[in-house]
Amino acid sequence: MAAENSFDVACKIDMQEVTNALDQARREIETRYDLKGSKNEVTLEKTDITILAADDMKLKAVVDILQSRLHKRGVPLKALTYGRVEQASGGALRQTIALQQGIPIEKAREIVRLVKDTKLKVQAAIQEDHVRVSGKNRD
Repeated sequence: MAAENSFDVACKIDMQEVTNALDQARREIETRYDLKGSKNEVTLEKTDITILAADDMKLKAVVDILQSRLHKRGVPLKALTYGRVEQASGGALRQTIALQQGIPIEKAREIVRLVKDTKLKVQAAIQEDHVRVSGKNRD
């Protein structure tokens, strides 16, 4: 039996599921009645999703469609970081959504501090993009 037990706290996104959700969202945007006839795009560049919509109402509708498709595919919505809504060419609006892979250093430090504040007999260590919590007992 192992002398020490450990588990990792991590934030990983399956990019294949994100791609599938984006394809489903694009199909729904093309067929939806209130979005027909307007220029609406959803594109993926590495870890950023860019949404281009004709106006504010359509942008909110596209974001809602995207969120519902991501949720159905099992992608956590808390891993999305929304950027500002910017003006694009032709009076359109653009919003960039960043996909968070791994835990940022600031959040990792906060997690380690919270674990240490519990006064349990465990150690928390930051390792690259995740936090490892280890202790003698599993409890």
